[in-house]
Amino acid sequence: MATSPSGQQANEGEGNKTAAQEYNKAQSEFAKSGKVQQAAEDAAVAVDGPEGEELRKAEEKGKQHAHGEDPALKR
Repeated sequence: MATSPSGQQANEGEGNKTAAQEYNKAQSEFAKSGKVQQAAEDAAVAVDGPEGEELRKAEEKGKQHAHGEDPALKR
């Protein structure tokens, strides 16, 4: 992440390109790691287990802030 001469994190303006690049790199590495299937299975167990209701509530809360699904998902 870029820093200013004073050693503080530099403001990148609207959006944070450095954070976006780091996130994209981490996601790409995870996808290539071979751990995706296990993570999906663990998520399915969690949703069907005792924490399932809490996870569904969190999902609904997140959806309240959304502007709807991306139309590209339904192509």
